[in-house]
Amino acid sequence: MAAVVALDSLIAALPPGMVVTDPDILAAYRQDRAQDPDAGTPLALIRPTTTEQVQTAVRWCAENRVPMITRGAGTSLSGGSTAVDGAVTISTEKMRELTIDTATRTAVVQPGLFNAEVKAAAAAHDLWYPPDPSSFEICSIGGNVATNAGGLCCVKYGVTTDYVLGLQVVLADGRAVRVGGKQLKDSAGLPLTKLFVGSEGLLGIITEVTLRLLPPQAPACTVVGSFASVTDASEAVLAITSKIRPAMLEFMDSVSINAVEDMLRMGLDRQAGALLVAQSDAPGPAGAAEVAIIRQAFEAHGAADVFDTDDPQEGEAFTAARRAAIPAVEKIGSLLLEDVGVPLPQLPALIGGVADIAADNDVMISVIAHAGDGNTHPLIVFDPDNADEAARAQVAFGQIMDLAISLGGTITGEHGVGRLKKAWLPNQVGPDVMELTALIKNALDPQGLLNPGVIL
Repeated sequence: MAAVVALDSLIAALPPGMVVTDPDILAAYRQDRAQDPDAGTPLALIRPTTTEQVQTAVRWCAENRVPMITRGAGTSLSGGSTAVDGAVTISTEKMRELTIDTATRTAVVQPGLFNAEVKAAAAAHDLWYPPDPSSFEICSIGGNVATNAGGLCCVKYGVTTDYVLGLQVVLADGRAVRVGGKQLKDSAGLPLTKLFVGSEGLLGIITEVTLRLLPPQAPACTVVGSFASVTDASEAVLAITSKIRPAMLEFMDSVSINAVEDMLRMGLDRQAGALLVAQSDAPGPAGAAEVAIIRQAFEAHGAADVFDTDDPQEGEAFTAARRAAIPAVEKIGSLLLEDVGVPLPQLPALIGGVADIAADNDVMISVIAHAGDGNTHPLIVFDPDNADEAARAQVAFGQIMDLAISLGGTITGEHGVGRLKKAWLPNQVGPDVMELTALIKNALDPQGLLNPGVIL
């Protein structure tokens, strides 16, 4: 009964309709893109529009010891915004203000804006926001910051943290703090901005982000090659990255090639074992030299039908094909989505090892990758209604992470640990780092109310 009275006080403290208890609406906020079958049901959903409203919600939760789940657009692939029974879900989807400062080349953004919307706003001022997850049209900036998201161009231009200059964060006790700002250089105190980027809502709720913008990307030349095997393609990747850093270097295996062709009908080679899509945006003779290096690497490793184009529409068609790989493969069956990365010399071993895991467990695993930085996305396809197949898929899921760790890699390059991968985190980072992580968490959130079940 006390919880109901306390919830009434929260409803009274916020604008009408901001606190939602309708069971049908709450059901839609139970799961995120990871589709965690163990998702709980929120006590309530709160959709604030301002930092002050977030503070009100957080203070109420702190006073009543109610856990808080922070949710952006719900595109998390690691269960980072999965609902928890008895917890309040705070969705930042309605926090959508944005301003562009051309003098400092920065954007001040609330977390609910989509990545694509920030790109478009920057482009309207002849500027560019580089980080570009495949889900850029539907994922939010808040989620990107929380997971330190990457994307296709990150091999050359870096990931989200490289563009976050400042943050406003609501702490577990309801205080709002600002870290960083519009200045490009700042060595005052500890680098707290970097601490919050990638923290998956464990340390605070991000309510404003100051992003660094760049001049527009130069026109790119796209090089495409089809390979007989994934091994040949991964060896070609190493031949390229040992000499240059392309603007993009993406990998698709035969399963994803055929799935994308089924969906887009763009004439991809269905017989290919793998496809590489590379881009150079270096100007003039430097760009021509990079294209020559890419072509030579493709051809030296047996690629057929190598071609290059400086036509933007042709180049974008292949980029769109790579972005479509996950939804295309998902049409085959339910997915367990991996996000493992390794040092580049270990890329062939990782891809080969995933193939062995698929054979050993008799499951289909499609591999797509941001190959230029060693970040792969093995997609385990299974039928959730087939208990034996679902169990084998789960075994493969864990074995892939074990393989990445054994190769000196990581269980997540850009999706975050979330709830689905935290059992493997200690094996990667070790007990001392886990203890340090817990110390930081306890210092900022002594009641353990922020995103319980994530990472720790």
